[in-house]
Amino acid sequence: MNRKLFGTDGIRGLANSHPMTPEIAMRAGMAAGRLFTHGDQLHRVVIGKDTRLSGYMIESALVAGFTAVGMDVFLFGPLPTPAIAMLTRSLRADLGVMISASHNQFEDNGIKIFGPDGLKLSDEREAAIEELMAKGFEEGLATSRKIGRAKRIDDSQARYIEYAKRTFPKNLTLDGMRIVVDCANGAAYKVAPLILWELGAEVIEIGTDPNGFNINHECGSTFPEAMQRKVRERRADFGIALDGDADRVVMSDERGNLIDGDQILALIARSWSKTGELKGGGVVGTVMSNVGLERYLDGLGLKLARSPVGDRYVIARMWDGGFNVGGEQSGHIILRDFSTTGDGIIAALQVLGVLAQEKRPASEASRIFEPLPQVIENVRYRNGSPLNNDKVKERIKDCETRMNGAGRIIVRKSGTEPVIRVMAEGDDEKLVRSVVSDLVAALKDAVT
Repeated sequence: MNRKLFGTDGIRGLANSHPMTPEIAMRAGMAAGRLFTHGDQLHRVVIGKDTRLSGYMIESALVAGFTAVGMDVFLFGPLPTPAIAMLTRSLRADLGVMISASHNQFEDNGIKIFGPDGLKLSDEREAAIEELMAKGFEEGLATSRKIGRAKRIDDSQARYIEYAKRTFPKNLTLDGMRIVVDCANGAAYKVAPLILWELGAEVIEIGTDPNGFNINHECGSTFPEAMQRKVRERRADFGIALDGDADRVVMSDERGNLIDGDQILALIARSWSKTGELKGGGVVGTVMSNVGLERYLDGLGLKLARSPVGDRYVIARMWDGGFNVGGEQSGHIILRDFSTTGDGIIAALQVLGVLAQEKRPASEASRIFEPLPQVIENVRYRNGSPLNNDKVKERIKDCETRMNGAGRIIVRKSGTEPVIRVMAEGDDEKLVRSVVSDLVAALKDAVT
């Protein structure tokens, strides 16, 4: 089924421009509400958001759409995406919605929809919503007496804080640990520092002063330099950088060295395999996961199962193979024992639990494997697809020939923003960089 509005992570785009307009948001609410409501029982939807200025506009439009088809709406305000997934299940809601463009700048916004199980919707469900949106709503609107109500929930942050704390090992604390946390001026700006402080850490906050415009701006997981710098300045033991909706995370050791999603997966896999908590005989990564991770896991007798890029594809592969640990190099870490989607805070707590248990510096405990040289660059475009350009296709074939089986090349469209991602990986770093440079040049020629 073809989808035009939904990408790999919901509907996303420039706020107040197609497809991220109030009209589209309202129609999406009406269509999703109709699709997930049956019978005469009460129906409810949970809505959260990050800190973008446009969140108010999109939230109001969604409320109008959902209430128009008879759904009661619970508004939770700024909360991490995984908190909305958790609350959807705990409140037995029919749907959960997160208003966020994740790691994108404030100009963008997005709509992520969760089913009653807290899982992101399948391609088929998203296509069905688009089909309903296209048909119109002459039928299916609630009668005057059955229009839904909207209610703002005041204790939403406390609910998630307690939930996240329960995932940390009960016999451990973070006493004596100095931790820098960068909340990207986003959805976790209140809950993340409180969780760490209530577990005993000395918390140094950055990225906790949102103003509607500064989400992800020179901070957070896509700009970890701010967190790394603060770790070195304050001589902290550990650093955590979340993205705008806190479903992804990157970390830093006490020296300011970055710990990416692949290293996090390796650390959790090693720890959980020792305790017998790891399921599925390994972990799930994506086609972008470093081969160094695959070699490391193989040395432990574990496997790396790869999925397409996108955390919902990782989750689907985890369900199919019985895995309970999966994630992306970018920092989407899914721990199925705790969450139904990526949760940067809970992933960080599991790493901190290992550090507290082993009583070793992060630089010793978290550098698990030596990654192969890997270079990733993005090329932004406006219209069409540069990947259909004949010269680009020829350059890709030429670069694959040059690699001669000694590495990998992946060139793909992002599902969350208008960019082409170019990745090359191999043992020969000079060759890898040369290949990426040539591919980027060809793509830039195609988009000018």
